[in-house]
Amino acid sequence: MKKLISSDEYKNWLKEIKNRVKKAQIRSVLSASRELIFFYWELGKEIVKKSSETTWGSKLIDQLSKDLKKGFPDIAGFSRTNLYYIKKFYEYFSVFTIPEKIIPRIEGQNKNEFVPRGEGQLESSTIHPFNVKDNNSVILLIVCNLPWSHIKILLDKNKDQKETIFYIKETINNGWSRDVLALQIKSELYRRQGKAITNFKETLPPIQSDLAKQILKSPYTFDFMTMTKPYNERDIEKKLIKNITKFLLELGKGFAFIGEQYHLEVADNDYYIDLLFYHIKLKCYVVIELKNTKFIPEYAGKMNFYLSAVDSKIKEKSDNYTIGILLCRDKNNIEAEFALRDLNKPMGVSEFDFTEIIPENLKDSLPTIEEIEEDLNKNK
Repeated sequence: MKKLISSDEYKNWLKEIKNRVKKAQIRSVLSASRELIFFYWELGKEIVKKSSETTWGSKLIDQLSKDLKKGFPDIAGFSRTNLYYIKKFYEYFSVFTIPEKIIPRIEGQNKNEFVPRGEGQLESSTIHPFNVKDNNSVILLIVCNLPWSHIKILLDKNKDQKETIFYIKETINNGWSRDVLALQIKSELYRRQGKAITNFKETLPPIQSDLAKQILKSPYTFDFMTMTKPYNERDIEKKLIKNITKFLLELGKGFAFIGEQYHLEVADNDYYIDLLFYHIKLKCYVVIELKNTKFIPEYAGKMNFYLSAVDSKIKEKSDNYTIGILLCRDKNNIEAEFALRDLNKPMGVSEFDFTEIIPENLKDSLPTIEEIEEDLNKNK
């Protein structure tokens, strides 16, 4: 350790870092900001470089943390743990490749919106003076739109590149908080989004079809609510409405709640839609029907009827055609595809899950853990 502290190379490097910290303070008090992320990136790069080019070894981060905290006692972020995150930050993202040509917002683009970019357009970015033709710089331009706390969650989860880019884009486009990002990763949104069975390709224009498919998931995870048997669709519906904020979060950005058991009158008969929403981006009504059973083809026919009724009685000329979502406890994909194949209204079939609680009167009849273990030992 003494050898490291007395090293002229280390002293000069430490002095340079301190000067850069002071400059960064002028531009932005070190907080979860773009300048902070750029600073962390460069520091992470240098820590990696010094670790490989010198004999300082594992002592480097310990000593650097001690000296930076001493030099800047009022600034958070120089703990030993955070410096390891900074090192991991550079190591993890510096090897990324861009799966699609995207960069954060530029002049004239909606705030925090990602859009595809064509050849030659990356040079127009003025976000930061980096050579944006460089792959690492493009990754950094994307990542720096996230607060440091969000980046640490991504580092902890350590997903593959494509999945990480997905969560970065969704976080920025949806304005997710740190806790929401962690929840979406835990619920494996990446593997669920766009996985419902739909007939959108046959019933919607191409642009609307692709967007509509992406708003559907399979399965939907309602782990914010618990149910005790026996219960029916109406009980599930009431529970979802009681937790409407979390329900909307699981549905995704753009859903506006219109009503439950929404009344429609057709040919002097009364009908009631379980849940009616309006999707702001798709500019259309969305009918959701809950089924506490496995999907059967008859459900699609009833949904087709509801969509026709909403289009005739509620939809305005400026609205796009209404979309239906059938949420069932289970489904057979082939059966669902056949059921939707020749219907002319856009709809999708998905599954949903929630936590089931064992009724109190049944708990006493179930074996205890000790009894199960005893039976297993007998059978050995």
